[in-house]
Amino acid sequence: MSEALKNALEQPELPWRQRVSCVPWEPDSPHPQPMFGFDGTTHNWEEIGTYPPQSQSEAIHEFLEHPLHAPPPTRARMEAALAELQTHIAALPEHRAAMVFLQECVPQDLETIGETAWVRAGFLRTDVDSPHWASRSYGTTTLVDRRLGVVGCFRVHYALTDMGLRRKSVLLAVLDQGGKIVRFCNTHLESLAHEPSFCPPQIALAAKFMHEDGRGFERHPPVGRTLHSDNDLRDAYLELGGQENSEEGYTWGQQAAPELRNMHGCSRMDKIFYCGGVSVQSFSRFGADVEVAEEGERERIMRFEKAWITDHLGIFAEITVLD
Repeated sequence: MSEALKNALEQPELPWRQRVSCVPWEPDSPHPQPMFGFDGTTHNWEEIGTYPPQSQSEAIHEFLEHPLHAPPPTRARMEAALAELQTHIAALPEHRAAMVFLQECVPQDLETIGETAWVRAGFLRTDVDSPHWASRSYGTTTLVDRRLGVVGCFRVHYALTDMGLRRKSVLLAVLDQGGKIVRFCNTHLESLAHEPSFCPPQIALAAKFMHEDGRGFERHPPVGRTLHSDNDLRDAYLELGGQENSEEGYTWGQQAAPELRNMHGCSRMDKIFYCGGVSVQSFSRFGADVEVAEEGERERIMRFEKAWITDHLGIFAEITVLD
């Protein structure tokens, strides 16, 4: 890795890498957090309680995206990522709802999301700022189609996680879909090297909360190919005939910095697992070769071959809730 990139990644004093020292939650335990909807009268994102379904959706389409967090984070990258998502969401049939799972966001990204017109008009969101993140560095956030009913939202912060800047959690949105309670989980597992790996206990904890009422999520590091089966979960890509170690399945590496690609190769880092009374109808990748239009962005994204919005490909799944 180049010294410039290494030094930038290791700077703890950067404002987007600040850590929370005092928190109101207990590790490995559910901590409720509010959902928010945009109020056209007050022109603010307002906290909402239980939100009844506005219409019946035939299926729910999940989109998972990793905005590139290589330093420094820029508004242009998040705007381009949101524009790419809007293109796919706008193409959905009328009676199909969408959920968007965003990974590795920084606080600045939450501001950009909240100012985006199509998000304001069509979605509820789990985070308007970052007090529910254990690290000011980055966190996960989820957008929920306004047509879906929301029962609640909670986050579980992993006790077993790197105690530096990269603290992890699982975010769960609890939805009422046709009278059936479904849990949608958004988590980014530990990506730093540990022996033994932190990933198996992290995913076991996430699976515990999924099995109580619901279904599946995403994960990051390419370790433990039996993580899903070890926890009685199903892997959407594999269930629909996908193969491990295939170009068709890789979601990371193609758009990584060349030094990192040469070091780690390509891999299927991003996954959707599920369980319970749901069925996956389709699975695909999206977002390949999407670049930021802003002049000069190439120079700000260190050592990348193009001004890509992310070093991950997005993944998409269509799910239905079974009767």
